[in-house]
Amino acid sequence: MTSPDEFEKLQSAMSQAVKQHWKAFLFEGILLAVLGVAALIVPPLASLAITIFLGWMFLISGIGGLIVTFWARNMPGFWWSLISAALAVLAGGVLLARPAQAVLTLTIVVGAYFLAEGVATIMYALEHRRELTGRSSWLVISGIVDIAISFMVITGLPSSAEWAIGILVGINLLFGGATLIGMAMAARNGNT
Repeated sequence: MTSPDEFEKLQSAMSQAVKQHWKAFLFEGILLAVLGVAALIVPPLASLAITIFLGWMFLISGIGGLIVTFWARNMPGFWWSLISAALAVLAGGVLLARPAQAVLTLTIVVGAYFLAEGVATIMYALEHRRELTGRSSWLVISGIVDIAISFMVITGLPSSAEWAIGILVGINLLFGGATLIGMAMAARNGNT
C-alpha cells in the first residue's frame, strides 16, 4: 500500500511534470479538440475511419500474435494463443474487406455496450447508495443517459450506423481535448 507521504510525493511529482510540459498537453488538447470537432462535422467519415483504424489494429496485432505464438510454440497454451491471434487476423481482415458493413456491426456493439453500461451503473448506484450518499443520484443519471444513448443508436439502425460512432468518438475527443487544454492552462498559470 502507498503511504500518505508517498502519495503526496507522487502527486507533487506529477504536478511538476505537468507544469514543465504544459505546452505538450496544450498541443495534444488542441489536436484532440480539432479531431473531435471534425468527427462531429462529418460523422459518417469519422465512423468509417475508426472502423478502418480498428481493422488495421486487429490485423497487425493478430499477425504479431501469430509470430510470437510460433516463436514460443513450446510454451503452455499454444493452441489458445494461436486461436486468439488467428481471430484477431480474421477480425481485422473482415473490418478492412468490408468497412461499410463493419460500421453497422460496430454500431450494434456500441449500442449493446451503452445498454449494459447503463444498467450496470444504475445497479451499482442502487447497491451502494448508502456509501455514496448524494453521489448515487449522479450515477443513476449517468446510467439513464447511457441507456437513452443505447436506445437512440439501436432503434435508429441501420441509419444510426452512419453517425453514431463518429458522433460518440467526436464528443469523447472534444471533451478529452478540452480537459487537456484546461489542465495545460492551469499548469501554465501555476494553479496545479
